[in-house]
Amino acid sequence: MNQGPLNEKELEWLDELLAKYGNDDAVLDVSELDGMLTALLSGPREIEPEQWLTALWGGEKHIPRWSSEREMTRFMNLTFQHMNDIADRLSDAPDQFEPLFGYREENGREYVVVEDWCFGYMRGVALDDWSTLAQEMKPALDAIALHGQQENVQTLEQMTEQAYAQSQHAIGPAALQLYQYWRSQPEMRQTPVTAEPKVGRNDPCPCGSGKKYKNCCLH
Repeated sequence: MNQGPLNEKELEWLDELLAKYGNDDAVLDVSELDGMLTALLSGPREIEPEQWLTALWGGEKHIPRWSSEREMTRFMNLTFQHMNDIADRLSDAPDQFEPLFGYREENGREYVVVEDWCFGYMRGVALDDWSTLAQEMKPALDAIALHGQQENVQTLEQMTEQAYAQSQHAIGPAALQLYQYWRSQPEMRQTPVTAEPKVGRNDPCPCGSGKKYKNCCLH
């Protein structure tokens, strides 16, 4: 598996594949995936890949029937490469950490779209137990949840343009604060999960179905 940031072509391929196999309950684009992976790396426990990969697709019944072994292997390798790159920046180069927000163009003007990333982050939070988060850290989580929970849509619609922009700028620093908080806790795991580039026929399928690879995504 390669190391370092994904290039634009690789990110676009991931985006297309998420859309190809996505559904109403799945992660639908690479911005949402980036948010989910950031939360998984930032939380109090290490979540096993089979758990979050299943959640990524919206549950076991939605796990893709890959068109080929090559497609599945490339998806796994790029996803874990991106996850490790996020982990490196969070841990060793926080000044280089930036959420992978989306963009849209409207009336000739480009707008930042933070909601997908924040929904992905909150999806990752839901896979762990954040109930012991210190009270002084809850505003940081609230800064992300503001854009990442459906019940806050009306609140966002009522904000002034300036307040909305300020709330967007707060997301990245909030994510860093939450990562650093959980890393400072004694029970926080120290090593990011990495992917193996090859899967044996009789190994558990990396999609998280619980079946052997030969009986699941290989075909």
